Amino acid sequence: MLLYCKNFQFNNGNLPKDKYFIVLKRDKNHLIIGSLPTRTNKIPSFIDIEHGCINKDDRCFNCYLFKEKRVICDNGFYFDLPTFIYGDEIETYDGLIIDANYILNQSYTIEGKLTSEEFTNLINCILKSSSVKKRIQKALS
Repeated sequence: MLLYCKNFQFNNGNLPKDKYFIVLKRDKNHLIIGSLPTRTNKIPSFIDIEHGCINKDDRCFNCYLFKEKRVICDNGFYFDLPTFIYGDEIETYDGLIIDANYILNQSYTIEGKLTSEEFTNLINCILKSSSVKKRIQKALS
């Protein structure tokens, strides 16, 4: 599920701002594994890829790139600019806090659900990376 949250509260204490949020998994204990896509390109210049998984274990680098204007959700949603998910930035979030801050206050919109192919490719990219936290990989496998 791809959400757009108003005034997203970051785990690291950074000032809140409007952010996309991709829910990768939610479990029965209200734990959410998610990612905050960014438009910041940190891909090394020697790597050339237009869309999909970039995994360089020798450099401890993992990224999933959403090409601009490429449909990624089942409702036709796409990002206007290249957008990135970095493996080392995938986090766990308290689902009760997410629900209280966004769901109950209706301060979010559902942008769409990743297509099954896109979601599978993203999860596989995360699972094969050495830069993703082991607890995250274990929870997603």
